[in-house]
Amino acid sequence: MNPIEHIRGFHDQLTSWRRDFHAHPETGFEEHRTAALVAERLESWGIEVQRGIGRTGLVGTLRSGRGNRAVGLRADMDALDMPEATGLPYASTVPGKMHGCGHDGHTTMLLGAAKYLAETKNFDGTVHFIFQPAEEGQGGARAMIEDGLFERFPCDAVYGLHNRPGLAVGHYALRPGPMMAGCGFFDLVIQGRGGHGARPESTVDPVVCGSQIVAAWQSIVARNVAAADTAVVSVTGFAAGTAYNVIPDSAALRGTIRAFRTATMRLLEERMRILATSIATGFGATAELTFHEVAIPTVNAPEQTALIAEAAAALVGEGHVDRDRVAAMGSEDFSYMLAERPGAYILVGNGTGEGSCEVHNPGYDFNDAAIPYGAGILAAVVEKELAKPG
Repeated sequence: MNPIEHIRGFHDQLTSWRRDFHAHPETGFEEHRTAALVAERLESWGIEVQRGIGRTGLVGTLRSGRGNRAVGLRADMDALDMPEATGLPYASTVPGKMHGCGHDGHTTMLLGAAKYLAETKNFDGTVHFIFQPAEEGQGGARAMIEDGLFERFPCDAVYGLHNRPGLAVGHYALRPGPMMAGCGFFDLVIQGRGGHGARPESTVDPVVCGSQIVAAWQSIVARNVAAADTAVVSVTGFAAGTAYNVIPDSAALRGTIRAFRTATMRLLEERMRILATSIATGFGATAELTFHEVAIPTVNAPEQTALIAEAAAALVGEGHVDRDRVAAMGSEDFSYMLAERPGAYILVGNGTGEGSCEVHNPGYDFNDAAIPYGAGILAAVVEKELAKPG
């Protein structure tokens, strides 16, 4: 049976769970209620559960047959620190927090796949259901890996997914190689010497210095990154001064970098540091640059990408699978799991037209019609990777 059709049999139950998660959002490393409910449901289906991996993460393990291969399926559980403006009956009950990225749906999809696989056991080997905390810039994947994720739960391959507004429900999209960019956040503090705005010659103006640094940084992608490569340097904050007639002592810049290669991320950081330091020195100021790596590039392994694409085509038809999706400049810390084990990350259609607004928007809501397709592809890739003999 097509897993999607089987999962439709308990779609209403999954929808109820998803909306409950949505109404009770928990942000990074605070997913205690979510993890407890996930563990309770997994255990009710006979799945072994290990809690507290990477603080609030958990892993469920299901075995069938005598196969010695193992597959990991991962979903993120955390919400965002942002208000909700949907007005839905199941809207967030926690002020200032909402599931604005659909992780409530991802958690539900993986639960749906787990329930299906526990009921059918149409595979030969081991499945590890990885429920990850703190995906939204707080390092949940790394926390689980550092807590021995792949030593305690060995995986020959690992798969993850994300909903995609603007992609029709029942459609999938992916690509081999770089799928999403790596991301870094930066802060720059420029220390000058303040003074009267009418006598700038007696000061070291950090505002002018910072302006020159911003302009110089924009040359890095154009003149230091190969034309065939892709990168972004964006200054998204510039704070200095509080009075009209006072040149401040200091200025602070912040922003983000993105790239599809880790080596390019390192290059951006190096060039930004050199330019900031040298320009500040030329002005008689100092500049201190701090970088925070949010995620490395998400890179799909060719073999696993082809395998999950074939599983998707078997579910919905080749015409509903985009195998050469344009890589996105957004980031995803599932990238750290893909750096440890071969695997693939696939996009699941969340719908088009009215109501399909982008993620990280206060009006966003996960489309429950997508649940069987996300759960179905996770189940199908297990059945393909761990196919029964004969």
